[in-house]
Amino acid sequence: MRLSEWAAAAPNRDAASQRVLDVVRPVLAALGAEEDPHAWVLWGEDPAVRYLLLALSPVGLVVCHVRVSVPGEGPRASAKLVRWGRVQVGELDVEAGGGHVLVGVQVEQQVLRAMDAEVDRVSGFVMAVLAAIDGRPVPDPDALVGRVAGAVPPAGG
Repeated sequence: MRLSEWAAAAPNRDAASQRVLDVVRPVLAALGAEEDPHAWVLWGEDPAVRYLLLALSPVGLVVCHVRVSVPGEGPRASAKLVRWGRVQVGELDVEAGGGHVLVGVQVEQQVLRAMDAEVDRVSGFVMAVLAAIDGRPVPDPDALVGRVAGAVPPAGG
């Protein structure tokens, strides 16, 4: 998913408001990410306070910590660029059964999990990360969307 899509689907309207994105975008740009990068957001327990953003860039993975509202300052974003050769990715685990598909993987010590329709999005993002690590052309992470959801038979079927 693109950053703009994450912003539109934020679980809290303040988490990805224009005010917050105005702080996040220059940080991402300074580390080489495009204007609306492919990204994964880990909203955490309280996205109205803080969350973590992983964004693809040509030279590495941008790991951006976003604080939605720092008292007396407003939003704040701090990020680092992890070069592709140093990005840590665990095994991509997928399980299907009972009419559901589950996926889990660790990227830079952060656990990405999804079920059913969201499996495509996690898988696509991780496939793009793995391609970049290997020095292969990075596929469009959204290219997998819709492939898993339609392939799983219903429970008992």
